[in-house]
Amino acid sequence: MNKIYQLYFSIISVLLIVLFAESANAQNGNIKGRIYNAKNNEPIPFVNIIINGTNIGVSSDIDGKFEFTNVKSGYVKLAASTVGFERILTTEFMIISGKTKYIDIPMHEIAINLAGVEIRNTTFRRDEDSPLSMKSIGIAEIEKSPGGNRDISKVLQSLPGVASTPAFRNDVIVRGGGSSENRFYLDGIEIPNLNHFATQGASGGPVGIVNVDFIREIEFYSGAFPANKGNALSSVLDMYLIDGNPDKLKFKGSVGASDLALTFDGPIGKKTSFVFSARRSYLQFLFSAIGLPFLPTYNDFQWKSKTKFDLKNELTIIGIGAIDQFKLNTGIKNPDERQKYILGYLPVFEQWNYAIGGVYKHYRTNSYDTYVFSRNMLRNTSYKYPNNDESKSKILNYTSDEIENKFRFERNKHTLDYKLNFGIGLEYNRYTNSTFQKIFARDSLTTIDYNSKLDLFVWNAFGQISKSFLADRLTLSLGIRMDANNFDKEMSNLLNQFSPRFSVSYNLTEKLSLNANTGRYYQRPTYTTLGFRNNKEELVNKQNNITYIAVDHFVTGLDYLFTEKSKITLEGFYKRYHYYPFSVNDSVSIASKGADYGTFGDEEVTSTSEGRAYGFEVYYRNIDLKGFNVILSYTFVRSEFKEKTHQFIPSAWDNKHILNITLKKDIGRNWDIGAKWRFVGGAPFTPIDFVKSSNREIWDSKGRGYLNYNAYNSERLNDFNQLDVRVDKQYFFKKWSLNFYLDIQNLLAYKSEQQPIYSNLDINGNIAVDPNDNTKYVLRKITDYSGNVLPTIGIIVEF
Repeated sequence: MNKIYQLYFSIISVLLIVLFAESANAQNGNIKGRIYNAKNNEPIPFVNIIINGTNIGVSSDIDGKFEFTNVKSGYVKLAASTVGFERILTTEFMIISGKTKYIDIPMHEIAINLAGVEIRNTTFRRDEDSPLSMKSIGIAEIEKSPGGNRDISKVLQSLPGVASTPAFRNDVIVRGGGSSENRFYLDGIEIPNLNHFATQGASGGPVGIVNVDFIREIEFYSGAFPANKGNALSSVLDMYLIDGNPDKLKFKGSVGASDLALTFDGPIGKKTSFVFSARRSYLQFLFSAIGLPFLPTYNDFQWKSKTKFDLKNELTIIGIGAIDQFKLNTGIKNPDERQKYILGYLPVFEQWNYAIGGVYKHYRTNSYDTYVFSRNMLRNTSYKYPNNDESKSKILNYTSDEIENKFRFERNKHTLDYKLNFGIGLEYNRYTNSTFQKIFARDSLTTIDYNSKLDLFVWNAFGQISKSFLADRLTLSLGIRMDANNFDKEMSNLLNQFSPRFSVSYNLTEKLSLNANTGRYYQRPTYTTLGFRNNKEELVNKQNNITYIAVDHFVTGLDYLFTEKSKITLEGFYKRYHYYPFSVNDSVSIASKGADYGTFGDEEVTSTSEGRAYGFEVYYRNIDLKGFNVILSYTFVRSEFKEKTHQFIPSAWDNKHILNITLKKDIGRNWDIGAKWRFVGGAPFTPIDFVKSSNREIWDSKGRGYLNYNAYNSERLNDFNQLDVRVDKQYFFKKWSLNFYLDIQNLLAYKSEQQPIYSNLDINGNIAVDPNDNTKYVLRKITDYSGNVLPTIGIIVEF
């Protein structure tokens, strides 16, 4: 820890020097853009556009184009309005001195309100299809989130319903659902992983894979999922990307908590623009400094190009990929007992993955068609030698590939009367697996040794229609989706996965609205589950008639708009799970698994488990509370699944209470400060089975204890809290900008309790064999805590 505090005080010293340095004179930039009709891409002339919060405005010309000059550097929003169209407030974007920012603004037609009721600009948007359980986050909030370190997964933890863990993981845990129940999209292309070193079959990992330099805004759904987004049970994350600069080449470089990133964007000819980034981590140095016994290194890249062939046709190509390398830190001098324990059981993990796709849009008179083609692949390998001695035979050797080829067609139509979306999807996917592993199952030590190959064809159809009534006070939305695949007869019938959803929103007053949603959603079991075989090379889960997981959502809430800049929402939710995979070996639902590195779901299961998650959320947002940007969210949640006695017991995500308070403030002269405090209730955990775990042969096969599933999640960790702070200072020069930031996670050095671990070593580091029975170890409890102060200095240069 001395190294960490030395680094901390060094960073403070650097920032104090910057604090007293003379700031560069702020320069101004320009904005150019185009206003168009969202349904057909036709330009909208004579639209009034103002810089939000000012009286500075312009009008669009006959081609829908507009221009602002001499705009003050920093984050801005534009507000656009004209007769016959819904007023719109854009997401924030950065103005750089001496540079021109390009932005396209879509607007939606509406019926002219003859009663003359004014429709005010508001920071908070609401979608007809999903009038509740959806939150939007702009780039400024992502960039400057305290403790977020420009990582989307961490930023999401400020939202209601989203839990967090004190360990070095970015699991997305939403409303009591598991980390495998979420889906992620980049400009309409689904990506399988949100994190580096991802748990195969789930979503967790130590650091995000998406470079936020690409992000324009994100939309996060914790319920009321649109019908065109399938295979999700708990959340959908839609990430919208920036377009490249059509005028000239730009550069952005950043050094942050764990990586160095370089981003370029600019034109390729007259009709095409691009954005490209590459990142290289130095996370291994941070982990080494704080004494972690594993050293990860990651590399990633992103690409987006957009070609506007003409007014009616455009093509977007997107790519993202990562190479994740990992080694054990066996060179630790005088490792403590916790480090020895982790080195004793932790395998070596290595991964690489990519996703690439194209989105072609064709605009019609009153609608537009979208064609999406994509391919993604994950290769996951892991291995382990006994006591990390490579002269011995491996006790784990695992290699797996997941390959998906996808096509989706959608038609979107938005008239004065209704909004309609419908389409189909087709997939051809391949999964391969080579597994050698020694495990303890069904009261005996056994060796799993198999090779698996699975070709899977997937198809789906969907549609959703939304319409307003009673002078737009009442909005109804009905969606239908059906999914199927050729794994077995049960799952090949579309009607067996009939997924309806219905939303209603009613404006009780000008400021108060009542919203509700109900729906049934389906998710295909993970490839690791579908492709699992026994030593006879049989697809045992196919023999067990495994099927889609289903969940029924019931959500209702109130939404009150205090002002154009502040609102509060209250939502209650109830989720009922059906057909959840149930572990044959452990006699528990696998819903609580997936929070560890490696793989999730690769075991024999039956589709017989049931579960429920329920609670309520309070979300308060004020953009300007006496100069502070305030986010407050509280969630009460219970998450329970049935185990072998058919009784509901808490899942690993049953945190009960989640509280987040975030404050940010612009203190002038391009200084920003922020703080986030979060409180998370203690999670349940399962103690180890001492009888099994002390057996030397059983212990040596895994390097750690086996859980006592007869006492499944019968114990609970203590609550934990964490305070994160951040300071930003931005300089604007003639044609470039420079941003310094200091981000300190866990400023108060709060030590959060972890699940107890047990070692087969005595206090002197020697193997402890039971003197009365040499077939057993003497296990010793090690109290485990996490909670280091993690200061980070970051630098962002843009020109």
